[in-house]
Amino acid sequence: MSHNVEVRRLPKKTIVIIAIMSIVTIIGFAFITFTKNLKMEEVLSTLGHKNISDIQVVNRMSVEDKETKIKSTVYKVTFFDKTLNKECIGFVHRSNHGKYSKDIDCK
Repeated sequence: MSHNVEVRRLPKKTIVIIAIMSIVTIIGFAFITFTKNLKMEEVLSTLGHKNISDIQVVNRMSVEDKETKIKSTVYKVTFFDKTLNKECIGFVHRSNHGKYSKDIDCK
């Protein structure tokens, strides 16, 4: 007993729409990642790491102080400091007032 199962093909219009949406999503993700890394490079230069490369924002977390209930943001970053010739990893803290501080270890 052989059962013939009909497979319905997707219309070309649907395939084109899916392809366009995928391309737009990939371009959007790349743009957001690029601008985030560019902004963090600017912040790190104000914090004393002026000659850096290969910067990557690994994670972004919203945190809240338990006592004061003030919310802020912490970024985990990795980069190569050309001045020190070392690979660095650490955290950049952005307070709710827009002030930045760092906790970075270079090896």
